Amino acid sequence: MTDDLSYTTLFAAALFGGILLYNYSSSDRKNKLPPGPRRLPIIGNVHQMPQEEPWKVFSEWGKKYGGIMHVDIMGQSLVIINSTKIATDLLDRRSNIYSDRPHFVMACDLIGYGETFVLQPYGDNWRKQRRLVAHDFGQAMAPRYHSLQEKEARILVRNVLKDPSSLVSQIKLRIGIIIIRVTYGYYIQSENDPILTTPLTAMDNFSFSTSPGNFLVDFIPILRHIPVWMPGSGFLKTAKEWRKIVWDASWNPYDWCKKNLETGKTLMPNLCGNFISESCGEMTQDEEDKLVWAASSVMGGGLDTNMSSALTFYMAMILNPRVQAKAQAELDAVVGKDRLPTINDRENLPYIRSIIAEIFRYSPAIPMCIPHALSQDDVYEGVFLPKGALIMPNVWHMLHDPEVYPNPMEFHPERFNNDDAEMEKVKDLTFGFGRRFCPGKHFAEGTLFAIVATTLATCDILPGLDENGKEVMPKYKYTPGTITFPEAFPVRLRPRSAQAQALLAEASTAIE
Repeated sequence: MTDDLSYTTLFAAALFGGILLYNYSSSDRKNKLPPGPRRLPIIGNVHQMPQEEPWKVFSEWGKKYGGIMHVDIMGQSLVIINSTKIATDLLDRRSNIYSDRPHFVMACDLIGYGETFVLQPYGDNWRKQRRLVAHDFGQAMAPRYHSLQEKEARILVRNVLKDPSSLVSQIKLRIGIIIIRVTYGYYIQSENDPILTTPLTAMDNFSFSTSPGNFLVDFIPILRHIPVWMPGSGFLKTAKEWRKIVWDASWNPYDWCKKNLETGKTLMPNLCGNFISESCGEMTQDEEDKLVWAASSVMGGGLDTNMSSALTFYMAMILNPRVQAKAQAELDAVVGKDRLPTINDRENLPYIRSIIAEIFRYSPAIPMCIPHALSQDDVYEGVFLPKGALIMPNVWHMLHDPEVYPNPMEFHPERFNNDDAEMEKVKDLTFGFGRRFCPGKHFAEGTLFAIVATTLATCDILPGLDENGKEVMPKYKYTPGTITFPEAFPVRLRPRSAQAQALLAEASTAIE
């Protein structure tokens, strides 16, 4: 017991001394940093960091400190950007030094998310992984998957009509089917399929482990070496369990794809199958690793963000029946009532496009963006930004700035005046900045369009009912984490006509 106590005491003393030294040695820099809340010795602003909806808290802070702010977490600089101009100036125009990612000790080293190009440091490995994804999911290649996206959207609406309580599970399943089919050529048959459930769990863990402040080891890396018997070491057990989930989510579907290419079970085209076939089985281990982790990035990024946006759509329509009615009138005029809308109808449906842009603006799925990291010291308009700082663009605030978007909490697609250039300004923020811009943007938009257009063409979206039969209106409240979702709400779908219901019933269920 004495030895254990001595070890603990020495460790704590060394830890305290190291932090104190860091704060002392860097104190001269802090006077030049952007404004922010007053920090305490050693811990900095740890006690002030919001645990719920930080994007709203930082938005409020901006009223006092301006468009760029600085907070200190145990010696780690966080630079929070509320201004679209500043974010563009730094992350787009100076992307050569703002394209790195922070190194999350928990998420990257201990769990394994650092293998994916989402968290890869800016460099050759990241470029090669991103190139794989951009090749298969860029604007030119996205149309080959339109029929799959349309079919799954129709099945989703048909199934939710039958069972309104299945909305969340159906969104997970149908979007999961699309993403996993185009990534691995595997068609999910059940919402309990581990090829689906494991990546969903991995994404939940990703969202939590990449939210700054959730794990102390990210700010005090030496903690990763503490013995497992020490108090406070529970994160090591968590990391071990989550690491296996990440590995299984990434390698199991890839191994299935590879093994079943020759049997014909692997549905083509798909990201992994395409590259395996093109290589004629002669990929090096390094090339295969890059493909596996690039595919894992697609699956993870495409699943949760699309799910969040789809749920926001249903919530917004319940709260805004006027918008529903106007969208349905446009669909009736352009598409008619004798067929279901397709993604090719998109260019003739400006109000539907406006609704989608407003979904992204109203509730961006990643409200604080995935943090960037500064690779060298920089100065911007007289303030010093230190190398290694986490750069956190508050996308939610940028899209709710009343000077840019009047009445920002109102869901109002008319604000874009059917102007696609104005809609693109929203997407430029929600899909990332600079060289970290999402390469699957066009594919993701296709899935959301199919869900939005199919639902509105065939159904009225109504509030769900409580146990007493009274309508329950959803609230604008989102879950915590890097990727956020509307808190659970009930919904009802009512077919607009017998003909609409018949068109949904006729929708194909063939595996393709």
